[in-house]
Amino acid sequence: MTAAPFPPPLRPNFWRTVPLDRMTPAEWEALCDGCGKCCLNKLEDADTGEVAFTRIACRLLDADTCRCGNYAIRKTLVPDCVVLTPATLPDIAYWMPRTCAYRLLWEGDELPDWHPLLTGDPDSVHLAGASVRGWTVPEYEVPEEDWEDHIIDERP
Repeated sequence: MTAAPFPPPLRPNFWRTVPLDRMTPAEWEALCDGCGKCCLNKLEDADTGEVAFTRIACRLLDADTCRCGNYAIRKTLVPDCVVLTPATLPDIAYWMPRTCAYRLLWEGDELPDWHPLLTGDPDSVHLAGASVRGWTVPEYEVPEEDWEDHIIDERP
């Protein structure tokens, strides 16, 4: 039995010094704070482009960890899942949560002070109340025609 390889080390403060399109795959993935907000089903107004978040979570979201339960094959299991890359970010940044590191950095902003890259604690997003832990509803419990009844103000 071989041990799983360790992920490559991250460059110190890479999010401040490395352009998004020049980050290593490990650095790119490390930007995710684990809030789970991108896994909430959203409604977009066709006329205005305004995006409304719902408390309805994708069927793959693990409500306890706020992470995808099948991240590696999510696009296969959920064809509508958006795969975020430096190339797709400009087209979908408006759809990402306001606190999303990818969106913030793309817009030239700083990471929030609770971000795990700053705190060193992967639970800091939950401790700050910035994740979806504890308040989502699985999408299989709500028919799509009722999603409007579950619109929320995007949480911090």
